[in-house]
Amino acid sequence: MEEMIPISKFKATCLSLLDQVKKTGRPIIVTQKGEPIARVVSFPAPHKKPSWLGSFKSTGQINGDIISPVVEEK
Repeated sequence: MEEMIPISKFKATCLSLLDQVKKTGRPIIVTQKGEPIARVVSFPAPHKKPSWLGSFKSTGQINGDIISPVVEEK
């Protein structure tokens, strides 16, 4: 259930209410004279790009001998 808070209480405790929404994820409805005027919700987490490390895993293929020298030693 969403918590309903009068605008005067929201104004007085705005920062702590924003912290509460961020921590709990539960929205708060701000009312003025009993009528809802705003809904405070937490912002979604930003989408992170996958790391490039390991992106070519299992895509390579070894052909031939990788231990011996490429050219003959002289």
